[in-house]
Amino acid sequence: FQHLEKSAVLQEARVFNETPINPRKCAHILTKILYLINQGEHLGVMEATESFFAMTKLFQSNDPTLRRMCYLTIKEMSSISEDVIIVTSSLTKDMTGKDDNYRGPAVRALCQITDSTMLQAIERYMKQAIVDKVPSVSSSALVSSLHLLKTSFDIVKRWVNEAQEAASSDNIMVQYHALGLLYHVRKNDRLAVNKMLSKFMRHGLKSPFAYCMMIRVASKLLEEEAGSHDSPLFDFIENCLRNKHEMVVYEAASAIVNLPSCTAKELAPAVSVLQLFCSSPKAALRYAAVRTLNKVAMKHPSAVTACNLDLENLVTDSNRSIATLAITTLLKTGSESSIDRLMKQISSFMSEISDEFKVVVVQAISALCQKYPRKHAVLMNFLFTMLREEGGFEYKRAIVDCIISIIEENSESKETGLSHLCEFIEDCEFTVLATRILHLLGQEGPKTNNPSKYIRFIYNRVVLEHEEVRAGNVGLIHLLFEFLNPLQVKEGFDATLSYMFMTVLEPLLGTPLPRYNAVLGSQKILPCYR
Repeated sequence: FQHLEKSAVLQEARVFNETPINPRKCAHILTKILYLINQGEHLGVMEATESFFAMTKLFQSNDPTLRRMCYLTIKEMSSISEDVIIVTSSLTKDMTGKDDNYRGPAVRALCQITDSTMLQAIERYMKQAIVDKVPSVSSSALVSSLHLLKTSFDIVKRWVNEAQEAASSDNIMVQYHALGLLYHVRKNDRLAVNKMLSKFMRHGLKSPFAYCMMIRVASKLLEEEAGSHDSPLFDFIENCLRNKHEMVVYEAASAIVNLPSCTAKELAPAVSVLQLFCSSPKAALRYAAVRTLNKVAMKHPSAVTACNLDLENLVTDSNRSIATLAITTLLKTGSESSIDRLMKQISSFMSEISDEFKVVVVQAISALCQKYPRKHAVLMNFLFTMLREEGGFEYKRAIVDCIISIIEENSESKETGLSHLCEFIEDCEFTVLATRILHLLGQEGPKTNNPSKYIRFIYNRVVLEHEEVRAGNVGLIHLLFEFLNPLQVKEGFDATLSYMFMTVLEPLLGTPLPRYNAVLGSQKILPCYR
């Protein structure tokens, strides 16, 4: 469908008026129209209406593929064509017909073109469809009712009895959709929602999707209560940890983990379930488990300690996303003695993961630096190695933020950290990061034992960088000179400083400066510079 032209496709649509109808050709043209619409091609009202009316003649054909394409086209063109209600009788006929393959799609298409003023005319058909014995028809009616709630709430809420009947269906999707409709009808009535949950908790459900929805509703109610978790709702979620369906078990574990003010005792059963998932042969389950454990480790690292052995096994997982999350979780829960070993394991696959996961690793290392300040040297070297590798802005910014936080919190690491950052700005493609590091040099450099060693890095940026970085450096040189003892400056360094002022600062400031004097040093220059 590349290089399709709207005018050519609309011209082809005139084939719909021909007799006899060619189902294969017409279905192909409808596919082209749908492709254009979904690619964002604008159809004028007249163009869309003309094609829509021509398409209605295709209902004369009994070809199942063509009929399904007609339903899809009606749904897509209902918002841009005029007088779409012309197909109401055809859709109603299909909806109440004997061919089950047509009935479900016809319900969805009919509800798409029906507004609140016309809904009462088809209300009887909708009620019948909701309780239909054919699952596809019932699900179509329930989902369509859910969409109609937005515009016709008062009418749809009268269908609650039919939805209740559908909720007892043996089909898992029908039960799920019925529960969804019942909840959205009653969601503004807390008492009604509680009664609905109590009823289904007593009688049980057959659909794992319905269980997942009930867990989410129950956890939402618990969050709104913001009190004790000693309630039937929490007991229900905890009981779901023993469900036979894996998705229900994970949903329950995730709900417990995300509850506010959850204690370690309440977390324990959820963590145990997630620990079992860590050894699952399914990659999706392993990923879900380790991702959730990673979240738990942020607030309750001690609760995840029991899973450390399982997490260490995941470090060598073939799925690098799982391995990364396992490592970062171990960094939050591991002991000080395990840091060196974990750093070696991380470095073995850092080049194979995306920047998004690299940022997660950096954030975990940052938390580790706060937890074990004596390990700042090992962690700083690892961060510097990461800083020299290729990466995007967010990744580099995360590393720079981490190094700066280490410098601010640990005075012993200041000079090492500043040296690493100075090396980084020598070949830094991100102006924002270079400016920030230079600003840090201006603040922390004068407080070091030998501030003069940072002059070279600042001077290089003044000479080589573009305007934003150069402008920021003017003030930094002043800050560093405030702490330099002019009498201790060597003659060779005098010449460098004098050259810097003449060739760089004079053009930037737009005024001539007195030449540097080996005896007076910065005392003679700085008054003019200020």
